Amino acid sequence: MAIARPWRAPRPDGPYAATVDDHASLNHVFSEAFTERYRRDGLVGVRVPFLNPAIWRYAIEDANGGALVWRDERDEIAAFNIVHCSGREGWMGPLAVRPDVQGSGLGKEIVRSGIDWLTASKAATIGLETMPRTMDNIGFYSALGFSPGRLTVTVTIDASSSGELPGVFGRLSASDKSAVLAECCAMSQSVLGSCDFTREIELTDSLGLGETVLFRDHGRLTGFALCHTVPLVEGRAREETRVLKLVLSDQADLPAAVSTLADFARRGGTRRVAFRVQTEYLDAYQQLITMGGRVRWTDLRMSLAGYPEGKASRGLLWSNWEI
Repeated sequence: MAIARPWRAPRPDGPYAATVDDHASLNHVFSEAFTERYRRDGLVGVRVPFLNPAIWRYAIEDANGGALVWRDERDEIAAFNIVHCSGREGWMGPLAVRPDVQGSGLGKEIVRSGIDWLTASKAATIGLETMPRTMDNIGFYSALGFSPGRLTVTVTIDASSSGELPGVFGRLSASDKSAVLAECCAMSQSVLGSCDFTREIELTDSLGLGETVLFRDHGRLTGFALCHTVPLVEGRAREETRVLKLVLSDQADLPAAVSTLADFARRGGTRRVAFRVQTEYLDAYQQLITMGGRVRWTDLRMSLAGYPEGKASRGLLWSNWEI
């Protein structure tokens, strides 16, 4: 006697390269997957909103070929992993699997594909961030070779006036921009040799997402902060200046840099400036708190075995692993 078997949809196929036109589909998968994640954690009333399409464009273009998607039998996106490599610092995020195809092994596939892409790109660091309270996520990534490290703590400082007009990349001439990009690259690599944020600085400028604030002492570059001011969430007002990358040749310059960035936020019409602080730099974290910083969020950094997160040999370098 024939036994009827339940029909199963074919396994989603990939990876394919995402394009900026995929932002609406990416938003749906992102929202559904993370809303379901919160529901499993007991936060039933939380609905994760869509991200600003400009942020998706930045993420896809910054990935430089590493924006990977998997498509189902209807050619709709079922999963994605946006993989980034800044110099030799590699990380994954965001990444998600649509709830209706979870449990099929697709999550492992998208992470392994990201690892393959980063190893082919000669990454020295391969990392990601996840919610520290979510044991399932930590266990999942640990089974794939990732180990938990320190936290990234989002700390905000209220916007305020310092009386000094910040120097910014966007106001420079084309020739001066080329020179400053070289300066910023040299500085990043002198502080932490694996990092080069040239592409992120150029994209932020060309897409109008924010600014790179330059810190100088008698004309000499002493640091820079890559900041986004566009809303992260679609349809929201612009309230926050987000510091994605902060590089200082001397950690003693942090209070002055924070003051300058608080002034930049005020001049740009945002209420506060948000720092993504890696707690590898505990002294700097405590400095921010002493300056009135408020803790808003935490993420757990995880790194793949053999591809550890670097720490600045001198100065300070905070690099977000989220968009």
